[in-house]
Amino acid sequence: MTLTNTAETQPHTAVASPTTRRSRRSWVGWAFMAPFMTVFVFVLLAPILYSVYLSVYDTKLIGGTQFVGIDNYIRVMNDPQFWEGVQRILTFFAIQVPIMIVLALGAALAIDSARLRASGFFRIIIFMPYAVPAVVATLMWGFIFGDRFGLVANINDFFNADIPSPLTSSLVLLAIANIQVWTFTGYNMLIFYSTLRTIPEELYEAADLDGANQWWIIRSIKLPALRGSMVIALVFSVIGSFQLFNEPNVLKGLAPNAISSYFTPNMYAYNLSFSGQQYNYSATVALVMGVLTMIVAYSVQHFGTRKDER
Repeated sequence: MTLTNTAETQPHTAVASPTTRRSRRSWVGWAFMAPFMTVFVFVLLAPILYSVYLSVYDTKLIGGTQFVGIDNYIRVMNDPQFWEGVQRILTFFAIQVPIMIVLALGAALAIDSARLRASGFFRIIIFMPYAVPAVVATLMWGFIFGDRFGLVANINDFFNADIPSPLTSSLVLLAIANIQVWTFTGYNMLIFYSTLRTIPEELYEAADLDGANQWWIIRSIKLPALRGSMVIALVFSVIGSFQLFNEPNVLKGLAPNAISSYFTPNMYAYNLSFSGQQYNYSATVALVMGVLTMIVAYSVQHFGTRKDER
């Protein structure tokens, strides 16, 4: 009888080491990330790096391009036109955002209350202005505000009144705020309404057993649940306010004496680049504005999500 070594008769199977398996998983992850990283590098990272490169140079008709270091940043820090635009943006934010948040919150609570008939219809109607392009919405409201045409002019002619045009220098910021409220109230309403729909029904049943009325439910259940959504809405509002460009840029043709070329920092950077041929300084203004936006947005998020200290 011949004894056969079973170990020799079995085929040899290569077993990957833990290091090899981890390396393989790592490369698979990067392969899935590659499309996004490609778009991220060329669409976001490359323009930022190029703007940083432009900001440390100065191009002149006589003398060519020269390296100036942080001179452009020092110039921005001492530029009264830039800071006037920043102050105007902060005023706009303080006026427009509270009104928009309150209206969006009221609409979301009304639709979620189940006491509003045809709530789906009202939800679509309130959200519909968000689907209107910003340029179209601005032109529409611009013609409504005009004192020689549109609604204001017709009211003045019909009642022989003298209603001031919202497109004057003292009221144009309120007019732009009105356009933004009309456009983005529905968007924020949808964010709030989506959050309200995620509240467990057990909380409402417990509140009903305790005899709670609707105001108690709103104050003790719905508003605390909306805290995270309000922070998101505020962060989006900060970014949108600091990026304000379309509305004043379009209205400038209707109210040239009320809106200057540096009405907002974005308009200032745009006009410096495409009208003044100051590409280097325009890139610096854009970078400084981006940093300010990031700081304000982070501050809102930090203080909004910070837990109450006991």
